[in-house]
Amino acid sequence: MSYLESLILGIIQGLTEFLPVSSSGHLELAKLFFDEKGQLHDANVTMTVVLHFATALSTIFVFRNEVVELIKGLFSFKGNEETKFSLKIIVSMVPAVVIGLFFEKQLESLFNSNVMLVGFMLMLTAVLLLLADMSKNTGKNIGYKNAIIIGVSQAVSMLPGVSRSGATISTSVLLGVDREKAARFSFLMVVPLILGKICKDLLSGDISLETQNISSMAIGFVAAFVTGALACKWMVNLVKKKGLFYFSIYCGIVGLAAVVYAYMK
Repeated sequence: MSYLESLILGIIQGLTEFLPVSSSGHLELAKLFFDEKGQLHDANVTMTVVLHFATALSTIFVFRNEVVELIKGLFSFKGNEETKFSLKIIVSMVPAVVIGLFFEKQLESLFNSNVMLVGFMLMLTAVLLLLADMSKNTGKNIGYKNAIIIGVSQAVSMLPGVSRSGATISTSVLLGVDREKAARFSFLMVVPLILGKICKDLLSGDISLETQNISSMAIGFVAAFVTGALACKWMVNLVKKKGLFYFSIYCGIVGLAAVVYAYMK
């Protein structure tokens, strides 16, 4: 994988991990463009892990004060707001953990340049974003029941083409949760899942850094981290200002183009 390809993939991951346009769907489309015959499959698997790690770290960086407070609250063993928020994040992780543990192979089989599926899922994301943008902001807090429902949305977003941030934020807003709190919860709830998946892949030997181009991965990592931090801050402001409509249009257009491409091919 060339330096330019690594840079572009890093920028795509950094932007699309937080903007509601599906990082997995865009990475699949980008990898199809760069490597139509699939010769770079192994390198792409490792690069995808590296890029997700970069955006997880960018989330921690942006919300570093909140993360510190959550950790302090969780280990204080008191029923404070930080502890409750941490428990809600843990609850929200359950659906995705179940899918990841028991349906991992079936899920991975979908990530094989399945352009038609990516297209339809992007159009689904477009509908969710449009509905969320039209809803009113009630200022409601996230309850445990809501955390489970949002967690189910996160599990569904494991499909290529469904935006994780788009699905979880839209679900939260449709449930009446305050927009800023919805964005904050959406971005923080995925960090433990990403870090856990990376540890699992490393321990299982599914990925190996020894055979990869370290320079290319470093370029992709830095690009994803920097663009991810910027996109994360931007997205929080967009959600507060009801700016999801334009992303809905974008996802609809890209999704339709992907379906037409897959059908014509």
